[in-house]
Amino acid sequence: MEDVQAGWVAAYDGERLYPQQSVAKLWVALAVFDAADRGVLRLDAPVTVRLDDMSVFNQPIQKRIVDGRYDTTIDGLLVLALAQSDNAANDILLRKLDGGGPLCALVRRLIQRGSVPALIRRRRLGAIRAGDSERDLEAKIAGVSWKRDYSFGRAFWDARDQIPMSTRQAKLDAYVANPEDGASPIAIVDGLARLEKGQLLSAASTARFLAILASTDTGPMRLKAGLGPGWVIAHKTGTGQDLGEESTGYNDVGLLTAPDGRAYAVAVMIAATKRPIPERQALMADVARAIVAEHDAASGGPFPTARP
Repeated sequence: MEDVQAGWVAAYDGERLYPQQSVAKLWVALAVFDAADRGVLRLDAPVTVRLDDMSVFNQPIQKRIVDGRYDTTIDGLLVLALAQSDNAANDILLRKLDGGGPLCALVRRLIQRGSVPALIRRRRLGAIRAGDSERDLEAKIAGVSWKRDYSFGRAFWDARDQIPMSTRQAKLDAYVANPEDGASPIAIVDGLARLEKGQLLSAASTARFLAILASTDTGPMRLKAGLGPGWVIAHKTGTGQDLGEESTGYNDVGLLTAPDGRAYAVAVMIAATKRPIPERQALMADVARAIVAEHDAASGGPFPTARP
């Protein structure tokens, strides 16, 4: 974690590269807002979403497609990708940034010169990897080659179940050991702190980005569950694949803001665990409670009113 105003940092294993999973959507969104600030993209630009645009796992946008299409905007995709962790929305944004097409995806995988890696380097965000599209990354982790049919129903799960268990375990172990979407918690909290301080985007883009993150409805029992009265959170969760009792990439990162306006950038990341979900959630909530308690002790709180 990082105290945004004071700048001090506290961490455990903070330099390690952890699987981000959907936390990586933060950097896609950052690249989109950056492109908007530079006049390359417009947040109100219309986008037509079709069934061919679908991804894998969580993609509530799929239910919005009627008669083969769903009309939205870049901003609408950002809301879905961040607040609802929609994988298809994120993949569409990634293609919009890089111009679309298999060549762009190939270039991004081979030499990491896509828009998101370029932004990470340009903004000196540190130990953060951009990774690939959601559907390509999850297929690689599972040991399958992506097919369009995997976007629908249980097709991806069925294909994954056909992979020998030893192969799946080896693929998952390799991913956790060296995640292509990996990031260090220290780099993440530094990036969040710089976002909060307005050092990464224009004032308008910063405000919109944080407003969307504050509307996140995933992970209500993670960091959010440990907040005190008047505290607000703008955050992004991540949840990776399971194999047997093992879960990977179980994360919650964000900005916790006290009623008096003091903000803390926080990243709780679990690379791999066999602990049950309630224990993982309790750990994250306890981190938030500890921050609230430390803040209240240092500032004479708690404060009963919300941030003005």
